[in-house]
Amino acid sequence: MFDILVYLFENYYTPQACPDADVLAHKLAAVGFEHEDINEALGWLYGLAQTTEQCITLAQTTQSNGHRIFTDSEYQALGTEAIGFISFLESSGALPAVLREILIERAQAANESPVPLEKIKIIALMVLWSQEAEIDHLVLEELLADDRSRPSH
Repeated sequence: MFDILVYLFENYYTPQACPDADVLAHKLAAVGFEHEDINEALGWLYGLAQTTEQCITLAQTTQSNGHRIFTDSEYQALGTEAIGFISFLESSGALPAVLREILIERAQAANESPVPLEKIKIIALMVLWSQEAEIDHLVLEELLADDRSRPSH
């Protein structure tokens, strides 16, 4: 699924540039993605659209300038590395509170616990992409960085 999400980011400048789900599924299959992965990715993207609609509506009716406290279940689902990265994005100004909530919900929908950092980065990238958010060049580099290729200390 995550390979498909990266493919969409790399090949479609905006979400509106993507074809309808049926056409997109055929295009993804034509470039070699498995049907099961395509269905999972399209379901995840549908969930992203639903969550975004709910969160944007909620954000328009409430003011939230407070600090986000993560629950124990969120710590278990996301892991401390992912939560640290989410906090980094938020404190750098790259991730407004409403998009943070969308990111948290979509990370929990990834059905991995804890969510690996490289997948949190892809989810963050997709959330920002879905909103056509301006992404600072250095933040974009961090989101696209492959942590597995970095030497560990």
